[in-house]
Amino acid sequence: MRMVRWTLGGAVLAVTLATACASRSDEQAPPPAEAEAVAAEALEPMDVVDGAIVVDFKDGTTKAEFDAWEADWGVDLELNSVESADEALTLAVGVDDVEGTLARIRQNPNVEYAEPLMEVRASFTPNDPKYSEQWNLRMIDMPKAWDRNHGKGVVVAVLDTGIAYEDYDEFKQVPDLKGAKFVKGYDFVNDDEHANDDHGHGTHVAGTIAQATNNKEGVAGVAFEATLMPVKVLNHFGGGTTADIADAIRFAADKGANVINMSLGGGGYSQVMASAVEYARKKGVTVVAAAGNGGRARVEFPAAYPGAVAVSAVGPDGVLAPYSSYGKELDIAAPGGDKRRGDQGGILQNTIDPRNPAQSVYASYQGTSMATPHVAAVAAMLYAAGAKGPDEVEKALYAGAKKVADQAWSEQYGHGLLNAEASLASLRGGLSQWPPLYWALALLAFVLLTLRGGARPGYLNVLFKPAFILPLLLSTVGAFFLKNWFGGAEGAAGDVVNVASLPIPDWERIIFGRGKTVNPLFYSALIPLLLSLPSIKWRGLRAATGGLALGFAGFLAYSAWAGAPALAWMPFTFLAKPWLGFNTVLCLIIARAMLKKEEA
Repeated sequence: MRMVRWTLGGAVLAVTLATACASRSDEQAPPPAEAEAVAAEALEPMDVVDGAIVVDFKDGTTKAEFDAWEADWGVDLELNSVESADEALTLAVGVDDVEGTLARIRQNPNVEYAEPLMEVRASFTPNDPKYSEQWNLRMIDMPKAWDRNHGKGVVVAVLDTGIAYEDYDEFKQVPDLKGAKFVKGYDFVNDDEHANDDHGHGTHVAGTIAQATNNKEGVAGVAFEATLMPVKVLNHFGGGTTADIADAIRFAADKGANVINMSLGGGGYSQVMASAVEYARKKGVTVVAAAGNGGRARVEFPAAYPGAVAVSAVGPDGVLAPYSSYGKELDIAAPGGDKRRGDQGGILQNTIDPRNPAQSVYASYQGTSMATPHVAAVAAMLYAAGAKGPDEVEKALYAGAKKVADQAWSEQYGHGLLNAEASLASLRGGLSQWPPLYWALALLAFVLLTLRGGARPGYLNVLFKPAFILPLLLSTVGAFFLKNWFGGAEGAAGDVVNVASLPIPDWERIIFGRGKTVNPLFYSALIPLLLSLPSIKWRGLRAATGGLALGFAGFLAYSAWAGAPALAWMPFTFLAKPWLGFNTVLCLIIARAMLKKEEA
């Protein structure tokens, strides 16, 4: 086996750790005034209470008066509370046309204010004194994301230079990791069970993931209730071997890690490491890795391996950092820092002084190494929110990512800039899996309504026919339940589970491999069209073909509505939505032809 050594500085076979620890700031600014732990905050319009309005009348307006106006407005107003009589603050629920009703109400001169009812909740704000300096957490919308969960119960393995997580020999735990949760890890460099940090890089990375938070100390972490698994694969100089890293990936996957963070990288392909990443993914682990700091159009390994989430870095302005690598394997961008404007442009975390592992410092680093743990930590929060595996985690990460220049995907930013709140929202209630089915059922109703009575098969006749409903389900949501029943299967059985649990249009991932763009032949009417040809002669195939065509129509329509994926071979990104729309119409035409009965 050929062994390649991974180091911070490079010779011919050496590669660079994706850290860009070009400059560090050990100076501590005076702590700002302590922030409030809880602040009330109005939510986005998406969180407006459906069908509810609040109307504030002029003081002195009586219940008898606004009761008399209710009939004209078509609402039933009630005082908000027993204390609301004097100021006449009222509430109405079950309003069908909120905007139209409000427009009518606002014309009454006795109305001071009338508006939709908004939901307001407590927004968690850490009391860590240096939190105000963490622009990176605000960039990915962490204040709102923290209201959902903090990553509790999820294990994140940090494969790096180790973590300053314990007091052992000359090593000391850094103050801002006191109270953080750890599970047993391993030191693959020194072959012992004490994966302590003698460099500083690993502790900084681990801090971004799960620094102790709201402890009136230092800074905050993203998924601060997640559990860290320290795994040392890089030595004091930042170098490591492909053998150790591959061994560590398998170790983390076997010991219960849900997420693996690798803020390291190199230029050479290693089949040993590629196999280890594939092994971890099949075990249900999300692998996140740094794209590299070469500032060129080449994503480094392990980020470029199939099965890994490749992360580029942006600065405080949200623009790709000059050092960040990028390319066709890139998945997503995250804050990595840009210190051309000073230390305040870097990512601030508590780590060790590399000259003295027992000495704690607050240091500002930059690099794709710093961007990667943001994504790993949000992945942990997605698992805590109920995500079932890497496919579902990645789908939510990319669905919530903020698009850059309205591009569905680009070589510089992947699917966009990480947004924790939006990704968690896309997973809320497990609904991210079901919209294509809802679209398909709505389109089914449309198709049936366009058929004349004598040619219409009837809603129930269609829905209760297995030959129709099974292809519709397989092409919209897939056999999703298989992941819950047989998610641990390995080998050929595991491959079958992975394929069958995906909607049919996404089988292209299995056939063509993991890519940043999807095959437009699968995201089209081609498969239903091919099946419809033999259905012309063999009528027994028509129900299945109709179900498949409607399923594809629902899948494609939802894909276009939700923000079209990046389609391969398209010369311009904006052509993706017209392509999906055109093929949705073709699928509906096929479905209508298959469902139509011959009239007597």
